[in-house]
Amino acid sequence: MRTRNFGPVSVLTAALLLTACGAPQAQEQYDMPPPQVDVASPISAQVADLNDYTGRFESVERVEVRARVGGYVKSVHFEDGSRVKAGELLFTLDDRPFRAVLAQAEAQLALAQAELEQSRSDLERSETLRESGAVSIEELEQNRTRLAAATASVAAAQAGVESARLDLSFTRVTAPIDGLVSARNIDPGNLVAGGNSAGDIFTTIVRDDQLYFTFNVSEADYLRYMRAQQAEGVVRAEARLQDESSFNRPGEVVFADNHMGATTGSIRVRALIDNTDGIIRPGMTGEVRINGSAPYEALMVPQTAVQTDGTRRTLLLVNDQNAVEATPVALGPQSGNMQVIRTGLNAGDRVIVNGLLRAQPGSSVSPVMVELEYENTLEGPASVQSRPAMSARRIN
Repeated sequence: MRTRNFGPVSVLTAALLLTACGAPQAQEQYDMPPPQVDVASPISAQVADLNDYTGRFESVERVEVRARVGGYVKSVHFEDGSRVKAGELLFTLDDRPFRAVLAQAEAQLALAQAELEQSRSDLERSETLRESGAVSIEELEQNRTRLAAATASVAAAQAGVESARLDLSFTRVTAPIDGLVSARNIDPGNLVAGGNSAGDIFTTIVRDDQLYFTFNVSEADYLRYMRAQQAEGVVRAEARLQDESSFNRPGEVVFADNHMGATTGSIRVRALIDNTDGIIRPGMTGEVRINGSAPYEALMVPQTAVQTDGTRRTLLLVNDQNAVEATPVALGPQSGNMQVIRTGLNAGDRVIVNGLLRAQPGSSVSPVMVELEYENTLEGPASVQSRPAMSARRIN
């Protein structure tokens, strides 16, 4: 049987065919133009860093309303949840026992005053008779002692009257401060105890035209705020509630604790926030924004232009030869739809802002210059959207 060997010829033929077919494709790829990318110069603007913190609102003043005397509750003079003024009548106790005590005290005062007048007359008569020797020295001294005792009795009786009048006035329980009153805990007809801190709590009142917002800051932030307060005299703050998209409640930092937490490394800070619409209630949570720096000039690029390479952050730049270069940068806070670049970027650099997947470091590209537009992004409710703790506000 005759065997044909086609191996060498077949391999050679296939190689020639592949070479012939591949040559046009390689030539075509070699002649393709560089990919087109959008480039832009960074925005230069003056910004100020802002720090955001979560915390809780607390009342500036909170009073537990108690009676200063015990007795039966006669009537209630307010609506639950209403606003009251200092001195406004809230509760009335049955005052009849206290009026009786006052009448008795006034009678004691009248008796003491009568005794005082009698003692004064006896002393004057004794002094007159003493000149003629009709009264002994001992009797004169006794009359002087009786006058002094009568004077003291009058003073004691007067104090008793004042005390009885005061107790009578305490049967009218009034609001000690302006504010929002809670629901009543006592209804008419109940017997209540009063006069001490263990007495029955009638209701509570909180002042709510302004509230404290309490939060914790790091040692570095605390030092920055204290430096700003020393330089400017005040540290501004802005707060918002969980369902609010913007920080539209102004205030200022008014308190920092006297020690740093040993385990947390933070310090408790308090801002005084206006509550002009009366929506905030003590105990609610929210966010506060504090100025974290003085205004400074910053370069900004779109957040989407920043590349992540492990722990490094880079930007893709196009040089004068239209070649792509990757340059490491240090990031600052976000500002609107832009990212502040601390270091690694110059004002005249051409940053690739669109077409990043078509650009590789060292390759050539066809750059198209575009203009960047700054936009203030809506932040969304505090309880829904997650975002950096630091941001920057554009000033101009």
